[in-house]
Amino acid sequence: MKALLCHEFGSTENLKLTTTESPKPQKGQLVISVKACGVNFPDSLIIQNKYQFKPELPFAPGGEVAGIVKEIGEGIDHLKVGDRVFSLTGWGGFAEEVLADGYKTLPIPEGMDFITAATTMYTCGTSLHALKQRAQLKEGETLLVLGAAGGVGLAAVQIGKLMGAKVIAAASTDEKLALCKEKGADEVINYSTEDLRERIKALTDNRGVDVVYDPVGDRFSEPSVRSLAWQGRYLVVGFAGGAPASIPLNLPLLKGASIVGVFWGAFAQKQPKDSMTNFQQILAWIKSGQLNQHIHHQYPLSEGTQAIQDLMERKVMGKNVVVID
Repeated sequence: MKALLCHEFGSTENLKLTTTESPKPQKGQLVISVKACGVNFPDSLIIQNKYQFKPELPFAPGGEVAGIVKEIGEGIDHLKVGDRVFSLTGWGGFAEEVLADGYKTLPIPEGMDFITAATTMYTCGTSLHALKQRAQLKEGETLLVLGAAGGVGLAAVQIGKLMGAKVIAAASTDEKLALCKEKGADEVINYSTEDLRERIKALTDNRGVDVVYDPVGDRFSEPSVRSLAWQGRYLVVGFAGGAPASIPLNLPLLKGASIVGVFWGAFAQKQPKDSMTNFQQILAWIKSGQLNQHIHHQYPLSEGTQAIQDLMERKVMGKNVVVID
């Protein structure tokens, strides 16, 4: 099979399209013939050896796949060869075949295509967990989404609206903000040209926001925490903007506020029933047309390196996807 392998940690230049042996499933595993693989920010981190999980070299990036079951190991009874499935693999998805764990693999619902199936679990799973379990977002509250035109950001904008919140989307260009408005944002902030904190004050009559959803970090973190309303919740989702920021701890003290970590992967592993309930809700929203992913671009496997590079350079609105023919 062909795979886009990382032989040395570092830049995307280290990814090489290689012919390698097909994987073999062990107990509790299966092999998926990959049709599509979503591109996510962790893919850029894992090839630099900066992610929580550190696979052995060589490996292919790509942790969110959709395809057809090719082979099944012992101990899996909810799937069969030939089933259309989607799975969270952690890595390995930039390949014609990938090894997956049975408990992280589900049948694709009828009517859902491979592209949708490969671009839903990470972004929507993270965002619903963040807003539901971690922030406990309530109807009528105000939600600020940073990096709102990215994959998790657009998911948070849509899910926030579905949960009944007023959504303020913040992003770096007017083009990105236009997409956020299209997806349901009530108000927008261009933090390249506007003062984030002053704009939040104007939009909330100086009250502040109840919840901040922050996958960006860096220079936007502190002004966002300062913009929380009384008993607000600041969600630490990721650090696409660079290094984690240092937050003065007197800020949450004075506001009675909470700084809340969001690690959806651990949640799905430690609270599988709650995660499955979330996922059923996500699928229902997708089926009804209330929730949909914006696909920025589709890349063949041979251009998978560019798919990650474009994400790292902030050129992507919504999700990139690698399509394997």
